[in-house]
Amino acid sequence: MSTTNDRSAYSSRNIWTGILFGLGLVGFIDEAVFHQLLHWHHFYDKSTTDIGLVSDGLFHAFSWFATIASSFLLADLHRKQAYWFKRWLAGVFLGGGAFQLYDGTIQHKLMGLHQIRYVENVYVYDIIWNFIAIVMIIIGITLIIRTRGRKQDGKPVAHESQ
Repeated sequence: MSTTNDRSAYSSRNIWTGILFGLGLVGFIDEAVFHQLLHWHHFYDKSTTDIGLVSDGLFHAFSWFATIASSFLLADLHRKQAYWFKRWLAGVFLGGGAFQLYDGTIQHKLMGLHQIRYVENVYVYDIIWNFIAIVMIIIGITLIIRTRGRKQDGKPVAHESQ
């Protein structure tokens, strides 16, 4: 099997590795920027500040473990010469966008664990947050569609009978 065929055979693994990395990356950015630097909220804001800080630590651990796990999977793809950047990047956008949309809709609105920012007109923040998430998801899906049925080098996959 040639290297390009190896990459095509691992197409979905590239996407799943990217999804896991995207979850970890966006979780890390959320934690670092909105929780630690800006102090807009904690992962869980329905209790004391101490509980909020503990919840932030658990959230940070989740994003860290997702990133590390994806790094091991990515190293395995490289070892097998099966890394496909565009498919992996599609997963990063899809995973990051899905995490952000889940956070903005389920955690912020349905569960009420926290808001993006505690201001009078929070809906402006919600719209921007969820719009960015949807754009990321669209980019991820577009990259998946554009690389579907193609080998890593961009040439169409020949469908051979077995």
